[in-house]
Amino acid sequence: MGCCQSSTLLRVGERETHPEKEKEKDHQRLSEAEKEGFDFSFSEFSLAELKAATNNFSSDYIVSESGEKAPNLVYKGRLQNHSRWIAVKKFSKSAWPDPKQFVEEASGVGKLRHPRLAILIGFCCDGDERLLVAEYMPNDTLAKHLFHWETQTIEWAMRLRVALYIAQALHYCSSEGRPLYHDLNAYRVLFDQEGDPRLSCFGFMKNSRDGKSYSTNLAYTPPEYLRNGRVTPESVIYSFGTVLLDLLSGKHIPPSQALDMIQGKNNMLLMDSHLEGKFSTEEATVVVNLASKCLQYEPRERPDTKDLVTTLAPLHTKPDVRSHIMLGIPKHEEAPSTPQRPLSAMGEACSRMDLTAIHQILVATHYRDDEGTNELSFQEWTQQMRDMLEARKRGDHAFRDKDFRTAIDNYSQVQFCTCLTL
Repeated sequence: MGCCQSSTLLRVGERETHPEKEKEKDHQRLSEAEKEGFDFSFSEFSLAELKAATNNFSSDYIVSESGEKAPNLVYKGRLQNHSRWIAVKKFSKSAWPDPKQFVEEASGVGKLRHPRLAILIGFCCDGDERLLVAEYMPNDTLAKHLFHWETQTIEWAMRLRVALYIAQALHYCSSEGRPLYHDLNAYRVLFDQEGDPRLSCFGFMKNSRDGKSYSTNLAYTPPEYLRNGRVTPESVIYSFGTVLLDLLSGKHIPPSQALDMIQGKNNMLLMDSHLEGKFSTEEATVVVNLASKCLQYEPRERPDTKDLVTTLAPLHTKPDVRSHIMLGIPKHEEAPSTPQRPLSAMGEACSRMDLTAIHQILVATHYRDDEGTNELSFQEWTQQMRDMLEARKRGDHAFRDKDFRTAIDNYSQVQFCTCLTL
């Protein structure tokens, strides 16, 4: 590790901060988003709208860190007549059986409005389907930038900004009566189009009504949660401490191991070697001490969210440097969407491949088969479509099982059915 460059920096207590300038910039960002036609008001979406936005929940639109293996998938999508992308979290069928409870929880989170949050803008509760809709953050997660970076690691000043912004988000939510956050970790910190870090709103709701609040390794779970299974405001502070460790080390270090190093006065061993010593030892000591307080075994000995902000605010360096510059990424510009006309009832049915709905529409519009022709009747056509889809499904299963002879036979049936329908 190189020498720490503290000589060129102001002392922690002497650094000038610009809270008014920060507030003005945040207000400007929200205003610009509203001017672009992005509605921040919380609303209910139809399942058809979200299917259209995500290309019928295509696997190509999945943005969950674990991909299709995640129990509750997150998709990116784009609503019709909007230039901005959205994030859609699709819960498993049994996650929230009581629709009223789901809507109440979502509505509570939907009231939160702060520039440090990826805002929840709506929900969908249709039959067994439960979905949340939020702003889409296009520049990946803190975990990606810390643990899986390709060209450059996050510089020290940006790490301090991340810590402060997330502390501000937690403090705001606590002041608004929403102090509980489930499984706070580096994957919950997202970067918006400007490169600014924001806290995902999805963490304010559990993955299921009766499910676990923590899905990470037990080594990173608050000790009181292991005892009683309940999340408290103090549990959130503990999890924030693990995020501070991530920022310090560039690795996911178990809290017990980190505390042993801190108690042994080996603070510098915690620091990310990829920083190459380009950080202030004074600032690093402040963050290490704060992490240590957050990770105290007894919940009552941990700081509150106000303490987090008070401690981290004086460390916020380079307030005039844009986040995307410090991250070393280009500013993400939203491409204008092509205006789309709302689909007709027939168009909606076709997009869902809902043969029953198509048939009902044709009957309602007095559709009749042409007599005296050799064309297929509607019933014959729908049966052939079903046969073709079933043959393709059998072929896909056989291909995955490496039964290539069966796969070829079924794919040949698909081709034959396709020729008949042309």
